[in-house]
Parts: sequence; C-alpha cells; structure tokens
Amino acid sequence: MAGTSSAIVAGLTAAALATVGYLGHRAAATVPAELGAPAPGTTAAAHEIPRDAHRRTALPARSGQGERVVYSLDDDRVWLVEESGKVRRTFGVVPSTVDPEPGTYRVTSRSGAVTGSDGVPVEHVVRFASVEGTAIGFSAAVDGSAPQLDPQERTGGIRETRADGAAMWGFATIGRVIVVVP
Repeated sequence: MAGTSSAIVAGLTAAALATVGYLGHRAAATVPAELGAPAPGTTAAAHEIPRDAHRRTALPARSGQGERVVYSLDDDRVWLVEESGKVRRTFGVVPSTVDPEPGTYRVTSRSGAVTGSDGVPVEHVVRFASVEGTAIGFSAAVDGSAPQLDPQERTGGIRETRADGAAMWGFATIGRVIVVVP
C-alpha cells in the first residue's frame, strides 16, 4: 500500500507543478506593455534572455515590441526591427570598451561625420547612452577599419561596417528605441 501512496503523491505533485508552470507562462504572456518594459537605462527584471543556440542570429526573445534597434552585448550583434516585429537587418558589430547596462534607451543625438575617440574618422554616428561621461553609440570607420581596442582606454564607439552604418543611420533617427540585452 505504501508504494501506491507514493505514486499518488508523486502524480499529484507533478500535476501541481505543471499547473503552476502553465499559469506562470500565461501570466507572463499577458503582462501589459507598460508593466513589462524597463524604465530607460534600467536593467530588465529577467536579466538572462534565452537564445536559440542553433540560430545565433535570431532576434532575442523578450527584446521589446514595435519598431526598435536591439543590441546584444553577449553576441555583439544588432537587429533593426520593424513595427510588425519583422527583422529588417541584422549584423555583427565590434563592441566598445565601455558597455551600457541592459535596458531601454532612445537615440539622443546623431552626427554625420566626426573623429572617433580612437582618432579614426567615423560616419553615421548614432548615440543613445552615456556611462560615467563616456558617450555610447554606433558608428562606422570611414576607412572601413576595425578598431584596435585598448582595454585601458574608455571608448563608447560600437563599430559597424559602412554598409551596416548606413542602414543604422537611415533607421535610427532621434527618439528611436534602442533595447540593450545581455
């Protein structure tokens, strides 16, 4: 009789866990947008964003809604996402030595052409954050070179190819949402 009791308890426990998991999933899926989005510059409640290990270029789950730029710190990748959620373009980037915190930002300024903090002429500069006085933004080297990063230098330029920089420039106008994920 003891074996039967154990089986019943195990079955009820499994059913209870499955029910709680289902209800948790339903609750998470129906959170209103204004409650689910982190405030600008703050870390999202769920710090880890699940990745599709077989498709590293897939748009990260829980990376916002609507028209936006998504930047993955872990993957050094950017996605330009249309209002419908369709990815218009994705590309790899070379990160800066200073990273913004995961969270939601907006494009605050743009420059057509300037000299980067590493002394290299850059174009299509799209800035969206600042970390301890270091401006963070996307840019493309005019000569097409990749930056030679010195970990001792504080730089905020996230480098793209010239073609990717032109695409970012056309998409990320002032006020555009930038979502930074781990």
